[in-house]
Formats: sequence, structure tokens, C-alpha cells
Amino acid sequence: MALNKTELVAKIAAETGQSQAAVSSVIDGLFSAVSETVASGDKVSIPGWISFETATTAARTGRNPRTGESIDIPAGKRVKVSVGSKLKAAVK
Repeated sequence: MALNKTELVAKIAAETGQSQAAVSSVIDGLFSAVSETVASGDKVSIPGWISFETATTAARTGRNPRTGESIDIPAGKRVKVSVGSKLKAAVK
């Protein structure tokens, strides 16, 4: 079962005793801060849990699977998400 944002907000609000509006505002602020920081090229790390950073991909030649034609894939940027030890242990 996937947990959507509304369900996450309700769960955190119930566990902390905060209002759902306050929790939603904090989560929106967290996502905004992570997005801005990673977009600027810096790393966001919550030790033991998760980290986000920008990674670059090199230009390469790919192949169109339908036609078999070679295509040039330009260099680009992507977001790299790494899982920390506490989250890995929680999943085991």
C-alpha cells in the first residue's frame, strides 16, 4: 500500500499532536527546501535516513528500440537519492 501526502500528513499529525495544516505546511517547506538546494547543485543529507544530490550524465549514443536507429542522447542532470543505514535497517 502506498502512502500519499494526505495520508502522510494525517499520520504525522496524529503521532505529534499537531494540526494537519501545520504538518502540511512543514512538509511543503521541506520539499521546497530540498528542491531549491538540489537544483542549485548542493547536497541535502539527513544522516542515517536519506540524501539527495545532483548527478550529471554524460552524452552518449543510444538506440531507438523500435527502428534500431542510433540516436545521440545529450548530457544532462538528474537527482541522485541515497538511502541511509537507519532506513535500510527499518526495511529489513
